[in-house]
Amino acid sequence: MRSPFDLGGRTAIVTGANTGLGQAIAVALAQAGAGIVAVGRSSMAETKVLVGATGQPFHEIAADLATLEPIARIVEEAEAAAKANGSRLDILVNNAGIIRRADALDFTEADWDAVMDVNLKSTFFLTQGVAKRMLADGKGGKVINIASLLSFQGGIRIPSYTASKSGLAGLTRLLACEWAGKGINVNAIAPGYFVTNNTEALRADPVRNEAILARIPAGHWGQPQELGGAAVFLASDAAAYVHGVVLPVDGGWLAR
Repeated sequence: MRSPFDLGGRTAIVTGANTGLGQAIAVALAQAGAGIVAVGRSSMAETKVLVGATGQPFHEIAADLATLEPIARIVEEAEAAAKANGSRLDILVNNAGIIRRADALDFTEADWDAVMDVNLKSTFFLTQGVAKRMLADGKGGKVINIASLLSFQGGIRIPSYTASKSGLAGLTRLLACEWAGKGINVNAIAPGYFVTNNTEALRADPVRNEAILARIPAGHWGQPQELGGAAVFLASDAAAYVHGVVLPVDGGWLAR
């Protein structure tokens, strides 16, 4: 009997798959049987090796999601890669994101727009493009947005990041309402404090690092591979009746 967590024969697009959380999610999905189409703006050589070790197909698409320019190309190339492996576009993981830090009084329009364009605008239009392909054959699919604890909380010194991740949580619920009856599950994962490039400044600040660790019941920063199980679950048949959820994976942070 096939496990409900088995992703064999499916293809997943993972944005921002070159490093950190995106890379870990891509590897976890591949370990569960999915072929990977990795989208990123820098080298994905390491991700290719890690996915290759699972024996699953890997296709790389170089693209910068700072604008909408590459959206159509990503969808078309990803679909072609899936078909070449006898599959289709079954899963989309919207992980690509950026962050800018400054006091709200000093925050610039350029930093606001840069974050919103990648984290929210490109995410929506890539999802729109992929969903059209998922619906074309009536087989639906899975969309997983990578939200944040800042989808629930305010934070400090990251106004556009908080706004974008709060917006992404709302967008997740809206798309779930529109598409659940059409066979597309739209959910989100809200990572806590993980060891990634985005948190390097926090981890390097002794005061902030100590304060953050003091609030995490698990007692440590999350490692990227600790996010993979949640992604596999939401991408699988085990989550067939899960719609519009923003699932925290935070070491207990929100429970504190």
